[in-house]
Amino acid sequence: QLVAYEVKRMRAEEGNKQKILRHIKELAEKLYKNENPYPAVTMHKVQKPTEGCHLRLHQKPFPRLDEGTVQWIIDQATAKLQTAPPAVKAEKKCMVPSGPPIAAIMERNGNALANSARRLEVVRNCISYVFENKMLEAKKLFPAVLRAMKGRAARHCLTQELNLHVQQNRAVLDHQQFDFVIRMMNCCLQDCTAMDEHGIAAALLPLVTAFCR
Repeated sequence: QLVAYEVKRMRAEEGNKQKILRHIKELAEKLYKNENPYPAVTMHKVQKPTEGCHLRLHQKPFPRLDEGTVQWIIDQATAKLQTAPPAVKAEKKCMVPSGPPIAAIMERNGNALANSARRLEVVRNCISYVFENKMLEAKKLFPAVLRAMKGRAARHCLTQELNLHVQQNRAVLDHQQFDFVIRMMNCCLQDCTAMDEHGIAAALLPLVTAFCR
């Protein structure tokens, strides 16, 4: 719906911070209401008996419960539940127009994609330099590689590249190579999100045990 209806409004607001913030606030409220459609139900607290109350002499015996009354209360509650509306909101289906053509969005994202491709190239080159023992070149690219690890594609690229080198039987490294590889892996794991747990972190697990010096 945002893409279909709000693009013109967003473009008009581009220079005005106040309008953008108000728009974000409206969106946040919509999203919050969508996630939390019902107000929290207040719970009735039952007070605990005080300590030592069982030692008192004037305790009343617990009254006998009338089976008929209890059954009547249960029946009343069951009847209420059957007539109650369903707890989940019925989903309203609606048609959303396609909005502006994808090409317009892709043009804006073109730079980001090119940037991403450059980052992956830097990661690949740095790993190649490490395994070819060109440490000076690797050292130059290393800070850029560690920065690139913030992106998921670069983390994925690292696991793939290291995996290729293990398969080429280049897992035994000298001290400097080992240090570079371990620092890259460590940085990659530190930047992993919960979504990467079963992908990137799992792919790194056999690699961590493969490289040695």
